[in-house]
Amino acid sequence: TLTGHTDSVWSVAFSPDGSLLASGSSDKTIKLWDVKSGSIVRTLTGHTDSVNSVAFSPDGSLLASGSVDETIKLWDVRSRTLAATLERHKYGVYSVAFSPDGLLLASGSGDGIKLWDVRSRTLAATLEYLSWVNSIAFSSDGSLLASGSSDGIVGLWDVKGGSIIRTLTGHTNSVNSLAFSPDGSLLASGSDDKTIKLWDVKSRSLIRTLTGHTD
Repeated sequence: TLTGHTDSVWSVAFSPDGSLLASGSSDKTIKLWDVKSGSIVRTLTGHTDSVNSVAFSPDGSLLASGSVDETIKLWDVRSRTLAATLERHKYGVYSVAFSPDGLLLASGSGDGIKLWDVRSRTLAATLEYLSWVNSIAFSSDGSLLASGSSDGIVGLWDVKGGSIIRTLTGHTNSVNSLAFSPDGSLLASGSDDKTIKLWDVKSRSLIRTLTGHTD
């Protein structure tokens, strides 16, 4: 059991090599933990509000954090220092995700999705959406981005073209969590409607609704 945060923990992520765990909390900090010893390696400070999402880059060199303070911060994992602050959202950032090649970072917020060029630290594209985006996930080949929003819709986006391909409907409440299967054939979505839905990515159709949760 890893203790040290002074408020709710919203997000955890393992580094690619499994040696570090990052955690984002309502105490406005990110903590880096040594997985083997369970000790805190470094507490990263700079956000001025709750940290909702953390994600390591595929090569493990960067850690991204998204916060209610409307910013994304990029941290240099080796030096444990702040590398950049990305500021273009008008609302809190609820989800961040690196593309599989590590060249893009996606962020989800109340004003839609933004794609950032990781190398130049600049905004590459804005994917406008009318509802609050709670969760985002890249497909394993990086060609698709899935978004889950407060209107209960799962969006599938073409990353290269920056356009929405399909909206997957069926949830009756906010979609909070998304995950592609490793081979990219399935997408799972978790919702406030107490269900998980499994979608066939190729046909864009609902395969199954998993029920059993009571909240």
